[in-house]
Amino acid sequence: MSASVSDVRAVLQRATERLGTSGTRTILFLDEIHRFNKAQQDALLPAVESGLITLIGATTENPYFEVNSALLSRSQIYELEPLSDEDLEVIVRRGSEHIGVELADDLVTLVARRAGGDARAALNTLELAAQTAGAEGVALEERHVEDAARRRRVVYDKGGDAHYDFTSAFIKAIRGSDPDAALYYLASMLEGGEDPRFIARRLIVHASEDIGMADSRALLVAVAAAHAVEHVGLPEARLNLAHATIYLARAPKSNAVIKAIGAASQDVREHGALQPPKALRDAHYPGARKLGHGQGYVYPPNDPSGYDADYLPDELKGRTYYESEEDA
Repeated sequence: MSASVSDVRAVLQRATERLGTSGTRTILFLDEIHRFNKAQQDALLPAVESGLITLIGATTENPYFEVNSALLSRSQIYELEPLSDEDLEVIVRRGSEHIGVELADDLVTLVARRAGGDARAALNTLELAAQTAGAEGVALEERHVEDAARRRRVVYDKGGDAHYDFTSAFIKAIRGSDPDAALYYLASMLEGGEDPRFIARRLIVHASEDIGMADSRALLVAVAAAHAVEHVGLPEARLNLAHATIYLARAPKSNAVIKAIGAASQDVREHGALQPPKALRDAHYPGARKLGHGQGYVYPPNDPSGYDADYLPDELKGRTYYESEEDA
């Protein structure tokens, strides 16, 4: 974005003059408004508040992350979704009529499907396929479309919304025990250039968060995949990530671990770090015994009653944080 704050103010000055001389208000369209920094966006705010300009901003980023909250609160947000294949077929037919090319229904469908929801991509594919067929002196065929499309565009911005949306879908598919969906989102992230180490970290977290004690081997598999990413690297490491993804998706699920640490953390926040009972405190240094440290401690290997003791601080005795599926 090459505009400066002074450029913004110059536009607003012209809008003020236009309103004063002709009573005409100004519509200001800013493409890629996310490229405006905070100062530039702040400079627009008074004019938006007063109604001097009607601001229309377009962005490929999430406006809730990239646009000042003051501007957002005075705006309406419209999210543009990818076009359906049916809508794209209408566009392709219009395009073929415009360039004078006859296109069979199956080819119209193919061009629309290869466009990935993008009208511009559909028309570009159609135009290039028609030019190739024309150069060969033959009717447009499926091979021309496939050659023009080459590779369907991967709509994935690893620094924006896609990073969060695909990560969320990836984890939720694993949590829901759907290995096919999980593999699809994994492939989308890898094809889009996502950092494989980030994916590996999410698998490690998931192994304890949503599988945990139901299958402790899941954590070993996830950590092994993370090591593989570091030692092997892409593209081969995608096999290790896929291996871990399938294992985690098919593993039995339990959120007992996250519930247990959450409950324990809540008690720490509410009560502080309460002192352990004196029997459990460190007694290795001179004078510790005089303070009562270690007195009354039962060593479980010698006395099994030690396995039944409550080791929590006195104020929390009887609390239960971890509940296994067998106990529930």
